Amino acid sequence: MKQLRWKAAAVRGGRFYVVGALGMVVQLSLLAILLHGCHLGCIAATAVAVELTVLHNFFWHERFTWADRPTGASRDMCVRLIRFNLSTGAVSVAGNLLFTDFLVGQIGWPPLMAGFVSIGGCSLFNFWVSDHWVFRLAE
Repeated sequence: MKQLRWKAAAVRGGRFYVVGALGMVVQLSLLAILLHGCHLGCIAATAVAVELTVLHNFFWHERFTWADRPTGASRDMCVRLIRFNLSTGAVSVAGNLLFTDFLVGQIGWPPLMAGFVSIGGCSLFNFWVSDHWVFRLAE
């Protein structure tokens, strides 16, 4: 029984990181476009890119990572989206802004490299809170 749960958690974790990898491409692409194409400042571009990526990731987590969990009515999806934004979204935005500000402003790293490191720094917490709160099974 324990082995089955461990295997299921590993599969779900793998799916989470597949979505995360796609999200990383989305976030870093948006960041590059916002910085170089739209000429936004580093912090504003990071905030916009992260929030759009949070929405992207939510969509795919609903349909891929946690597709086996009952989704319920549209209202339930709205509740999950709010939870996702309040937890993983908040951690991703705050974490990325803090990491980026420090890595770019204090250490002098390029913004895209700082974004890459920031994403990784937030991912473990985001998986745990998504699995145990956002997409949890109905009680």
